[in-house]
Amino acid sequence: MKNKLNSTAIFLLFALALFSLMAFTSVYRVVTNPIVKLPIKGIAPIEITPLTVSNVELEIKTHHDFLDAIGFRESGNRYDIVNKYGYMGKYQFGKSTLKGLGFKVTQDEFLNSPYIQEKAMQSLLEHNQKKLKRQIEKYCGQTINGVYITESGILAAAHLGGQGNVKKFFRNGSEFKDGFGTNITTYMEQFGGYYLNL
Repeated sequence: MKNKLNSTAIFLLFALALFSLMAFTSVYRVVTNPIVKLPIKGIAPIEITPLTVSNVELEIKTHHDFLDAIGFRESGNRYDIVNKYGYMGKYQFGKSTLKGLGFKVTQDEFLNSPYIQEKAMQSLLEHNQKKLKRQIEKYCGQTINGVYITESGILAAAHLGGQGNVKKFFRNGSEFKDGFGTNITTYMEQFGGYYLNL
């Protein structure tokens, strides 16, 4: 008896579903065609309005923006400045770093040449990018110790503390601080997200 009731219930549900489907597909709607009106069987099309985004500004932080921002942080973008530790110019280069990059100039020559300073900064960024290639490929896009890692942030940190200290940070979390107490993660955060032309 129970099986008979189940079979009857299944039959009724099937019949109801079939009836609903037939009723749904037999509806006729008229769709306006720019040329002629034609009756169309089925569901009338719905007009879709494309979504638009207005009043949104996309900020693209360029290579030039990066140089301007890091130069401002280092020296107020002054080419002629020397700090109390002997670091020189817009980007606060040390003599040993310049020598390592192949720049054999006197302090006066360096301070009086924006061209040499900009060339030195480009050389340093390219050099550090090459030396930190593994770290850039491995860690960019991750958040480490609360810091979102980007290539420009890594290279800014290397400018502040050297590539060796950046490698130590990724290896064991140790943070280098410069003579003013600024640590490398400060630079990673502040100068992250720039599109560098290297």
